[in-house]
Amino acid sequence: MPLQLHNTLTQKVEPFQPLADNTVKMYTCGPTVYDYAHIGNFRTFVFYDLLRRWLRASGFALNHVMNITDVDDKIIRNAVAQGRSLRDYTDNFTKAFLDDCGTLRLERPEHIARATDHINEMAEAIAKLEAGGYTYRSDDSVYFRISQFPGYGKLSHNDFSGMVAGARVDVDEYEKSDARDFALWKAPKDKDEPAWDTCIGTGRPGWHIECSVMAYQFLGATLDLHAGGVDLIFPHHENEIAQSEALTGQPFARFWVHSEFLLVEGQKMSKSLGNFYTLRDLFSRGFTPESVRFLLASVPYRKGLNFTFEGLHSAKTAIDRLRNFKLRLETAKLAEGENSEVQTAAEAAHTGFRAAMDDDLNTAEALGAVFEFLRAANVALDGGTFLDGNRARALELMVLFDSVFEILKPSETADGISADDVEAQIAARAAAKKARDFARADQIRNELLEKGVILEDTKDGVRWKRK
Repeated sequence: MPLQLHNTLTQKVEPFQPLADNTVKMYTCGPTVYDYAHIGNFRTFVFYDLLRRWLRASGFALNHVMNITDVDDKIIRNAVAQGRSLRDYTDNFTKAFLDDCGTLRLERPEHIARATDHINEMAEAIAKLEAGGYTYRSDDSVYFRISQFPGYGKLSHNDFSGMVAGARVDVDEYEKSDARDFALWKAPKDKDEPAWDTCIGTGRPGWHIECSVMAYQFLGATLDLHAGGVDLIFPHHENEIAQSEALTGQPFARFWVHSEFLLVEGQKMSKSLGNFYTLRDLFSRGFTPESVRFLLASVPYRKGLNFTFEGLHSAKTAIDRLRNFKLRLETAKLAEGENSEVQTAAEAAHTGFRAAMDDDLNTAEALGAVFEFLRAANVALDGGTFLDGNRARALELMVLFDSVFEILKPSETADGISADDVEAQIAARAAAKKARDFARADQIRNELLEKGVILEDTKDGVRWKRK
């Protein structure tokens, strides 16, 4: 079965294929860098990562662009209040976001585009829209006239036929949900507000035009795939379509893919409720990046995710099982031969994993296929019926699994000990025991235990796990 994705534009699950060659032209909406990104944001960013990883596993090449919105009302308000330049203020949160992405093992897109690096291109695009009769000016700001674009509403599937022509909202906030004319260019309201001198006057771009212009700059008129959270469908993505297609006369994106919301302990995340968490908040409580990543990835992207601390503990348990199983596969002393039943189970797990991921990235079913094989394989390992000829295919399954979920290698602990360090210490302990230096062997075990690593001596060799 080829990869199939739910297309918000058609409201159907459809086979996905790039329009030309084998390269997917993909645009994803990045952060607005006025604060640290929270776990609700990272639910969407982990989804992007799963999507790009599985596109590549499906044989496609990638040309992926993600924007950084580093100019908008919130950013300006905060920067002015702190007496800092726009760039200085946003550099801090941009770096924090990219660091967080690295910690969560999110692959870096081929292009990361900051809005303020493309101001002139945005002004030129707005000038072209003005020449085409799609805009009007008010108080030196430029607005897109929605009544001039008959297809408005085709993504959100809303009916705007009763909209009052010319009415508009002069704000650029994420919470905006008014279906009226929107700002393309904003004239400064006071001398402290950041502004650029351009071919259309002095000011700054509206939020929506930023993505349209940067997508065009890097990917051309028509994208294969545009992704984001469901909160962006309207008005942001609807507005992107209107201004992009007005500019080029071509379809803006063939596939629109959107991830659902995240709740925390069954409630909407809110600072007033005390359930607003950044990654730094979770790490300070002792949770690992892998546990956070696993939990965010475990629920299919089109289903709401209820983020709980119990769920994080369960994620850690699941990760420990997977790591211990992989280590057991790698180190077990196995009899020669091949057990056909084990091999059949391994093939079924491979097939099930791929089929689940091809089915609109059904990560829950994909995990089910892996854990079903893990149970059967552990029984065979315990009973001595898992043979050496079964090892390679089982390890290939773990490699396939981790090429998407990326949680098997532990992050460094607070004590700075990595998986490679642990293996080196285990080798040193084995050498000490061979030399009958048992005091040194015990010292190594105790040092690892102090750093949260437990060693288990088994008939198949040494296994280890973190507390």
